[in-house]
Amino acid sequence: MRAFVMEGIGRVAVKDKPVPEPGPTDAVVRTTAALICTSDCHTVRGAIGDRHDLTLGHESVGIVYRLGSAVTGFREGQRVAVNAITPCYVCDNCLRGYPSQCTQPLGGWKFANVRDGAMAEYFLVNQAMANLAPIPDAVPDDRAVYACDMMSTGFMAAEHANIPLGGSVAVFGGGPVGLMAVQGAKLLGAGEVIAVETVPARQTLARRFGADAIVDFAKVDPVAEIRRRTGGVGVDASIEALGAEETFMNCIRATRPGGTISNVGYHGAGDYVRIPRLDWGVGMNDTTIRTGLCPGGRERMSRLLRFLETGRVDPTPMTTHRFPFADVEAAFRLMDRKEDGIIKPLIEFAR
Repeated sequence: MRAFVMEGIGRVAVKDKPVPEPGPTDAVVRTTAALICTSDCHTVRGAIGDRHDLTLGHESVGIVYRLGSAVTGFREGQRVAVNAITPCYVCDNCLRGYPSQCTQPLGGWKFANVRDGAMAEYFLVNQAMANLAPIPDAVPDDRAVYACDMMSTGFMAAEHANIPLGGSVAVFGGGPVGLMAVQGAKLLGAGEVIAVETVPARQTLARRFGADAIVDFAKVDPVAEIRRRTGGVGVDASIEALGAEETFMNCIRATRPGGTISNVGYHGAGDYVRIPRLDWGVGMNDTTIRTGLCPGGRERMSRLLRFLETGRVDPTPMTTHRFPFADVEAAFRLMDRKEDGIIKPLIEFAR
């Protein structure tokens, strides 16, 4: 099979690899559609260390190709989605309720981290009975693939933000995760959703997904503007969806005492992220800082796919580009450089 791999820091290529063989509890999926994530770009830059000939990608859907001998409840030829996070569900961290941290910090993130990822013609899924999710017939692959990461992560950002019903939330960063955080906040009953973003196309999408107001940080001080809009008190919650120290600090500054900062941004550089001391109440203003890694598993995925099946959520306006798998390197370069107004590139595989 052909696979898109990280050859080393800063180097990618498409290479031949053997089709994986499933163990008793595994499955092999033939890929039909995938998305490139900015996390893949961070990985190739060395954010989690060097990797050699590691298949990239963690947002893929497809058709069950082979099932392990112990796998029941699924059949070959069935359309399935697989979350970016594929925990074992038996280790201490999983049993403690933190499956995204399976066996070790970030250990539930196996694709393109601790083993080959899903940007290949075939990919292996561990603990298939827990990590495969059937795709409803009414949901096309180019829509279902958003449940793998963008919807799950963005909605988690809103879930972790503890937004009171009718409360206010500021979402810092209008990339795909931030846009789905906007959507998630609206679904959870936020009364005012403020998106902090400067790119016009992303501002438009933020409004489409439920933002009540846009704060353009290139034109105004975002914290001052958020405080102005909230009568000087700040928002009930802030979501950091970029992974930058400045936006994290602005979340602290913009959130009222007793509020919540939900961080889902991937902080891919540097050794520390600072907290502004006085805005943090010198450490005593009852603010909660919550972090998290994309929730996975069949139950979570089935719920996300239900949103797509009923039409309550349609993330596909974020698909700005489509490429055949043969052009995945060009798609990756475009995503890495954030050129041509790219938000999410869809990779389509031969059926």
